[in-house]
Amino acid sequence: MLAEGALEPGTPAAPAAPSPARVRAPASGNLFRPISAEDEEQQPTEIESLCMNCYRNGVTRLLLTKIPFFREIIVSSFSCEHCGWNNTEIQSAGRIQDQGVRYTLTVRAQEDMNREVVKTESATTRIPELDFEIPAFSQKGALTTVEGLINRAISGLEQDQPMRRASEETIAERIDEFIVKLQELKQVASPFTLIIDDPSGNSFVENPFAPQKDEALVITHYNRTSKQEEMLGLQAEAPEEKPEEDDLRNEVLQFNTNCPECNAPAQTNMKLVKSGGAVEPLGTRITLHITDPSDMTRDLLKVTKNPFTLGDSSSPGQAEKLQEFSQKLDQIIEGSMKAHFIMDDPAGNSYLQNVYAPEDDPEMKVECYTRTFDQNEELGLNDMKTEGYETGLAPQR
Repeated sequence: MLAEGALEPGTPAAPAAPSPARVRAPASGNLFRPISAEDEEQQPTEIESLCMNCYRNGVTRLLLTKIPFFREIIVSSFSCEHCGWNNTEIQSAGRIQDQGVRYTLTVRAQEDMNREVVKTESATTRIPELDFEIPAFSQKGALTTVEGLINRAISGLEQDQPMRRASEETIAERIDEFIVKLQELKQVASPFTLIIDDPSGNSFVENPFAPQKDEALVITHYNRTSKQEEMLGLQAEAPEEKPEEDDLRNEVLQFNTNCPECNAPAQTNMKLVKSGGAVEPLGTRITLHITDPSDMTRDLLKVTKNPFTLGDSSSPGQAEKLQEFSQKLDQIIEGSMKAHFIMDDPAGNSYLQNVYAPEDDPEMKVECYTRTFDQNEELGLNDMKTEGYETGLAPQR
């Protein structure tokens, strides 16, 4: 299921020129101080700015802080005393990292719900057990906890429920059922997995055992794809994809024909498979004794130059003979009748699979023989001169 992006109503406030009387600077010292509730000197900077909801002046509060074992972030909060609209978000104070990061947390106890989480707007959040996903750039960045992420998702799903109940009652009921499942996750009755995948590398999930290893948390760094680079604005435009070269070896020819049964227009697919090697010194004759239906599945390569005959069957003459011949073929295919399959190739380029390879097939015999003059003539070998053909040629002018 997908969480919609309207989890926080309204449009982010556009800060106006700050009024000197309404700006309160933070305490002197390090610009980014470690986040702590006990640090009384750490105060946000207040800036008077325009409310994009009622177009009157509200207050934006900026807090520059540092997450332990992570990096610097900027927490911003806007509130308007006139219309009551408010908005909060975080931004990374550093650059986009060289690699993306993926946090995989297995939530097993209630303490895991209180882990601190930094989720940037480019991060994707997933809970595989519920097939639940919050896509990238559908929410503002947030400094919260695991429980806060779930509460934020619940609030987003509940936001348009009154309208859904009036227009799409079935969908509203399904969303209500899913909200109950999300609320049950907060009780941690059974373990579940939380995945935060951020191509920018600026998201964070707290390790309460730091600097020791956290067995419940897996951190994976990875190289971004071209699509992720473009999504983050690191690539001006998608690179032009080079057209794939035509591979004629895998080409399947298609042409329109009529169906031989009903004469309706149809499409025929054709692929020609043939031997690409030279004519062998000797011809080959392959004889297979068909004793089992599985013999019909053997791979076979038959060049265009060799005839083939099917043993134990007579040549068709009249209509009755042809029908009898067809019945015998069906019996051979079904395995109820044994037969000999002979493939005689003067070029020596035909092939029949040996299912016992590398051992000899007891039911198959391969014979090599010397071609006759007529067979060489048919292959065009009698008049072919492969040695000393340069002699006797007139000089080219």
